[in-house]
Amino acid sequence: MIIVIALGGNALGIDPKEQIKNVSICAKYLAQIINTNNKIIITHGNGPQVGLINLAFSTGHKIDSNVYEMEFSECGAMSQAYIGYHLTEAINNELKKINSNKKLINILTNVLVDKDDKAFQNPTKPIGPFLSKDEALKFPYPTKEDSGRGYRRVIASPKPIKIIEEDQIETLINNDYTVICCGGGGIPVIETPQGLKGIDAVIDKDYASSTLANNIDADMLIILTQVENAKINFGKTNEQNLYNIKVSKINEYLQNDEFKAGSMKPKVEACINFINNQKQKKRIAVITDMKNLSEAINLEKGTIIEK
Repeated sequence: MIIVIALGGNALGIDPKEQIKNVSICAKYLAQIINTNNKIIITHGNGPQVGLINLAFSTGHKIDSNVYEMEFSECGAMSQAYIGYHLTEAINNELKKINSNKKLINILTNVLVDKDDKAFQNPTKPIGPFLSKDEALKFPYPTKEDSGRGYRRVIASPKPIKIIEEDQIETLINNDYTVICCGGGGIPVIETPQGLKGIDAVIDKDYASSTLANNIDADMLIILTQVENAKINFGKTNEQNLYNIKVSKINEYLQNDEFKAGSMKPKVEACINFINNQKQKKRIAVITDMKNLSEAINLEKGTIIEK
């Protein structure tokens, strides 16, 4: 099977030290999956990391004129590289422990978006650290409350159209490489008369993962989050876990606003998009947490979505 596994950026931590610790935990689970006959693609978020990188350059520029303010697309590229580096190193170390000869590679990935996407007029993607309400009021960028966890900076999040390097990714998995790609949803680029050009935005990694999975005709999309199952009536006394569910039913819950924007909503939308675009072979999408990854692939745990 071709399996796309999407990791959340928040789960990787904020600073490099915390990220190394968290990635080492993720790597134990991922190495077991990689050491199978499946073709594995790993994507990841970068919300906290890219926000901090951009903030560091912006703050540094105010202190020292020799520090340049950095375009957001460049910050996205930096976050892809350093998260990919940590993931590659940690997973390779775990593969060595289990005497696996599986090959792993990290691909810097560009993702095409529409320069006229309405998202540029309504920033919604939370990035960077969590702030208190008082901190948010003093913050130099737009902020919004993020799922009851505090306030965060928001930036435009246009929908992905095409993964620029998808042919190279497909070639690599067909040659038995596990590929880490679409970090942070990929570097957003637009078409210009001169060619592709980076633009200030952050693409949701779940949408980018679904787009990639569609275009390479993957069999399974697994979106990892901090809970074992998607839920309806979240936070209420009648909260309910979702297990095996048809795509039409979870879409009904989606239309009834059961899933929060910036949290579970994009994950559910990405899964629906993947299932509804299936071609000849059956597709399955799963939402779950890292510790249940193996069981999710075997359809034993998580929210399992089918046609």
